[in-house]
Amino acid sequence: MTVEVPAGDWDALLAELGVADAYLLRAYVEASALLEPGQPRFLRAGDVVFAAVERPIPGAGGATDLTTPYGYGGPAGPGDGEAFYAAYDAWCRERGAVTTFLRFHPLLENHRLAPRRLDLLRVADTATWPLPADADLLAGMHSMHRRGARKALRAGVTATITAAPEKLDDFVALYEAGMRRREAHAFYFFREPYWETLRGLGERLLRLDARSVEGELLASMLCLATPPWLHYHLGAATEEGFALGASKLLFLEAARHGQENGYAELHLGSGLGGREDSLWEFKQRFSPAPGRPFWVGRLVHDDARYRELAGEAAGTDGFFPAYRAPAAAEARG
Repeated sequence: MTVEVPAGDWDALLAELGVADAYLLRAYVEASALLEPGQPRFLRAGDVVFAAVERPIPGAGGATDLTTPYGYGGPAGPGDGEAFYAAYDAWCRERGAVTTFLRFHPLLENHRLAPRRLDLLRVADTATWPLPADADLLAGMHSMHRRGARKALRAGVTATITAAPEKLDDFVALYEAGMRRREAHAFYFFREPYWETLRGLGERLLRLDARSVEGELLASMLCLATPPWLHYHLGAATEEGFALGASKLLFLEAARHGQENGYAELHLGSGLGGREDSLWEFKQRFSPAPGRPFWVGRLVHDDARYRELAGEAAGTDGFFPAYRAPAAAEARG
């Protein structure tokens, strides 16, 4: 049986089950529910828990679907995966949920809990940076990145780390400018409520800044800190900062912070939309360690309703769920 966990009890339950990773925490899930608008759902079946966002399907008469929060997630815990998915499927059917799209957590490797009926797809690996206490992190970087970090230091660039930052407005301005230069999709321009809700992570949210000798903000990044993993979340740099190697210095400082505080890895993630793009290549060059497999999963709970909504595109190949593909969404108005 799947039950909903009160939001106020969620983080303690994650800690009890040994899966209190940043991407599963209440504040992060609630922030993500603002990006793909819907209601946060905190679910438990046995000793497996699942945080998701339940979204209304436009023009579908009250039907819904579910997705994992932006980033990484999926069911986690020491319990029986088969039993969880059976209970979860029944919960979805009872409330008229048509599909679930899952982005699994590459470090938790929770795709292994998935039953055979779940359609699994491996997408771009995510970059990780092991942080053993005796490692020379600078020496292990790709030579191009190493030169960049040293260039920033020679130019007098300084890096600072702030836990539970009180404000993010200048970070947001820098981030949005970077997204515009990349011609990123509108999805990546997050509204103010997202940033405020994200700050609810408190000490688990780290802000790193790189500044010039004159105090100008050249690069900035946000990390999510829940041992044993430090996750890079978002970041950006000015054109001058990028040329000076300020971003490379910040990643090095994040790794050193993790190393000094006993973190096992700095998780850098993949490219935009989970692709192997230039951003992914940039991240891969910080560490010689191989990437971690990143899996997504696709579940259909109501086949008839799915076919009705998706028409000829019904299936789990390509865009999923098919009725949310841009062309399909426009057709439904």
